[in-house]
Amino acid sequence: MSNLLRIAIQKSGRLQEGSLDLLKESGLSFSNGKDQLKTQARNFPVEVLFLRDDDIPQYVEDKVADVGIVGENVFFEKQKKNELVKRLDFAKCRLSMAVPRSENYTDVQWLNGKNIATSYPNIVKDFLQKNNIKAGIHEISGSVEIAPGIGLADAICDLVSTGSTLLSNGLKEVEVVMQSEAVIIASPDLDIEKQKILDKLLFRIEAVRKAKNTKYILMNCPNESIEKITTVIPGMKSPTIIPLARAGWSSLHSVVDENDFWERIDQLREFGAEGILVVPIEKMIV
Repeated sequence: MSNLLRIAIQKSGRLQEGSLDLLKESGLSFSNGKDQLKTQARNFPVEVLFLRDDDIPQYVEDKVADVGIVGENVFFEKQKKNELVKRLDFAKCRLSMAVPRSENYTDVQWLNGKNIATSYPNIVKDFLQKNNIKAGIHEISGSVEIAPGIGLADAICDLVSTGSTLLSNGLKEVEVVMQSEAVIIASPDLDIEKQKILDKLLFRIEAVRKAKNTKYILMNCPNESIEKITTVIPGMKSPTIIPLARAGWSSLHSVVDENDFWERIDQLREFGAEGILVVPIEKMIV
């Protein structure tokens, strides 16, 4: 058991599917049947524990788990002796203040003297202190949105993804307290062997992440445009160029960032590129 890196993930909820997908995309093979509390990877020295999201930071601090995948909001709220190792670029949301739509909210000073219902009292306390605001904090779990409607609070602070839940409860988002996404947290004093396993896993995860943000692109282009095209899609080091049977033309292979994709495609067409193929990348190691 000591040679296994124990990773705690959410047993149910918005983070579980993304966490399992990430581990599997990183090459880990394991079973995860319904109501399973733990499972061991068949091809990597990792054991996965399925726990309540809010409990994971405590389990990592207590060394029941070595590593955890949690929401960044949970990491900051629980204030345990964990290290934030890596942001994972999924399960993105925000922790926001919301008030009834009928309120004439002007700025953050509106919160002075008000009562705020939240499941994140520590984060809210820090936010209020930074803004020099004195307000009451009512800690509740679940159904935070109902608090203003039943007279428990004047405002709420809760996670927001689309805002539809706020809208259906007669609330409006007025302040973003923090942005959040899935993160890897770890015990600050892992032993050498477990740290090596974690480093290998992080290497795989980074390869998966980079692949999702890039596309492999192939095209035919006139030789006189190669220099211009290279400035647009330089690739990891430089594009691969293969002469075609057609005189004066070459096949050029490179990668393009997902965020710049359509802008780059338009430029390539202007430079005379033809037969442009775009292929997803499964893993990318640089």
